Amino acid sequence: MTGTERPAVLRVEVQADGGSRGNPGPAGYGAVVFDADTGATLAERKAAIGVATNNVAEYQGLIAGLAAARELGADEVEVRMDSKLVIEQMAGRWQVKHPSMRPLARQAAELAAGFRRIGFGWIPRAQNSHADRLANEAMDAAAAGVPGEGDRLGEPVVSVRDPAGGPEPVQEQLPANNNGAWVPPETVPTRLLLVRHGVTEYSVAKRFAGRSDLELTEAGHEQARRVAGRIAELGPVDALISSPLRRTRQTAQQLADRLQLPVLIEEGMIETDFGDWDGYTFAEVSQKWPAELQRWLADPSVAPPAGESFETVTRRVRRARDRILARYSGKTVAVVSHVSPIKTLVRLALDAPPSALQRMFLEPASICVINYYGDGPVSLQTFNDTAHLDAL
Repeated sequence: MTGTERPAVLRVEVQADGGSRGNPGPAGYGAVVFDADTGATLAERKAAIGVATNNVAEYQGLIAGLAAARELGADEVEVRMDSKLVIEQMAGRWQVKHPSMRPLARQAAELAAGFRRIGFGWIPRAQNSHADRLANEAMDAAAAGVPGEGDRLGEPVVSVRDPAGGPEPVQEQLPANNNGAWVPPETVPTRLLLVRHGVTEYSVAKRFAGRSDLELTEAGHEQARRVAGRIAELGPVDALISSPLRRTRQTAQQLADRLQLPVLIEEGMIETDFGDWDGYTFAEVSQKWPAELQRWLADPSVAPPAGESFETVTRRVRRARDRILARYSGKTVAVVSHVSPIKTLVRLALDAPPSALQRMFLEPASICVINYYGDGPVSLQTFNDTAHLDAL
């Protein structure tokens, strides 16, 4: 396929946001469309919409993002927003009660009906930073009296303003349990037992090991046997999932033999593609690519030469996580993966900034445990557990 050809099925992710300075007040929205397979930015939209409430602006951002996806010819769409209200209403789980929301919800539903498949999912504000930035730029423009500031890929969608006089602000409805560890969750969690693969020759030499299809060393096989025993103690385990690379599949096979489960491959749990840095030590990379390394360390949107950025990894891992949670709701799943995907899942569970990735360390054959509850909370139970390796 050439760079100008359209893929047979175009899958995109729409992220959108909106807000106002005052609720109601000078308002604006932002929306961005990503290629779901590559993570590339396909379109951005932002616009000032005058005086409106936060929720009106959020719906406007959704509508703008869906309109952009339709203009791109998208077939399948995943919508991600940090507005629980909009996501739950569009998913049909909450009613649209406020009069100012109904025409917006209808407009969004009409756009959504034009895609082959569409899904709606809530994300924390920290994961919606691109659309949030665009929305804030639009709000700044609204406050300065500059309508439609900075729209890209066509004109803004038609604004739906608040009725004359302005309604009372619509308050977002929170999940049933938004109290974290203070109040016990009311649902059975989906439990992910995250296992880093055993040691390889690159692990010993502390080399970047992205897509290199390395085998476990003899010590790595022993670590895999030990971690399999520990996972069996944490069970019962309902499913076993692995990254497609050899080092994870070899580790997962030890778990499969112990748990009597088949190994299911999840491509989204593969290690970061470190591109030209693969096989080099950190010191070697710092000598050969000093400027590129510093940019990469400072900015999660920057990729190594011929590699992928942590922003791209985050989108990929989040989609894989969501597939696992949807398929195995209320179950316990062992996932054998790599440093970057596991640390990304931990970061997302803690709602921590991207810089947190640089502050975590995972040993080979270590275990992390995360519980995901249907009524809202996510709880990190265990991080970098290596007690099963103490005798080695």
